[in-house]
Amino acid sequence: MRSPRRCSRNGCPRQAVATLTYVYNESTAVVGPLAAFAEPHTYDLCEPHARSLTAPRGWDVVRHEGEFEPPPPTTDDLVALAEAVREAARPAPRPPEPDQGHENPHQTGRRGHLRVIPPNH
Repeated sequence: MRSPRRCSRNGCPRQAVATLTYVYNESTAVVGPLAAFAEPHTYDLCEPHARSLTAPRGWDVVRHEGEFEPPPPTTDDLVALAEAVREAARPAPRPPEPDQGHENPHQTGRRGHLRVIPPNH
């Protein structure tokens, strides 16, 4: 099951609601709504980190003025959840029953194209 995207800040367990992108040639940090897909060179942030982000001296911060909201669940999320529930509801496979006949540990057998040959004692 796909888990929701988490904040990129070290040790932060919160769900991401914003995406931080650096525009290096303009010395600007842009904090906007969460991007549809995680991209390289961008950072997902939770709301507290998105609101409190500061940029290096000489850089500007362009910040989304509206509310940061978690993304709605996608059909992929719902399908993954349904599959996880189905998997959990399946009964566990029963262990094989022991052979009721006499057991011979040196029995010759076949497995595919291989043949088991008992050791000589």
